[in-house]
Amino acid sequence: MTRRSAALVLAALLLALTGAAGSARAAGYRYWSFWDRSAGGWTYATQGPSTARPGDGDVQGFRFAVSADSQDASQPRGAASFAAICAGTPARDGSKRVALVLDFGTAADAPGGEVPPSPRTACARVSPDATTAEALAAVAKPLRYDANALLCAIAGYPRTGCGEQVSGQEAGKTSGQASGGDGPASAAKPGPEAGDGADGGPSVGLYAGAAAVAVLAAAAVRQARRRGSRGNG
Repeated sequence: MTRRSAALVLAALLLALTGAAGSARAAGYRYWSFWDRSAGGWTYATQGPSTARPGDGDVQGFRFAVSADSQDASQPRGAASFAAICAGTPARDGSKRVALVLDFGTAADAPGGEVPPSPRTACARVSPDATTAEALAAVAKPLRYDANALLCAIAGYPRTGCGEQVSGQEAGKTSGQASGGDGPASAAKPGPEAGDGADGGPSVGLYAGAAAVAVLAAAAVRQARRRGSRGNG
């Protein structure tokens, strides 16, 4: 093998590896994410809707979209306040009011054959100890959950599927907005498959592959130099 051939082999291997890394980053999941709203804007929820217990006057949101993890998850659209959402729902003793923002996503987020409903808001009046899931059930039935209590559908959307992984090309159709830290998988968000990078980046196996490519490439170059030296001798 000549030096030129060795260089071409190295370039081809590195190009293939770079493509694999890009594909690993682009992979994502289609799911409902869960958010808390404060004066500073939307923050990715740290609890799931079945355990979170909002207080009277809180604003929480749900967004259906394709994203790799909470760091690129799309936030609910709209900035309606609690006062605006619950203007027609007066306070009442023995209950609390929770403002909910429901964003069904875009056509690019939708599973094949489905059309996302328009975003909407709702004011849920529930018992003082009610969870977010109970507030959601009061205003946005039917809800659908999987066997692991992952929220799959709000108001019947989508009809099928639940946190499924999508191809890198499909995941690239939408661009998410930065959010807060990762929540647990029960927070309406599936995590990466075992062995994937926790932040959606390349896995450990990918780095090991890069090291193997570098070793093989270096060996090919050394072999080419030895052959060149023998030919010159």
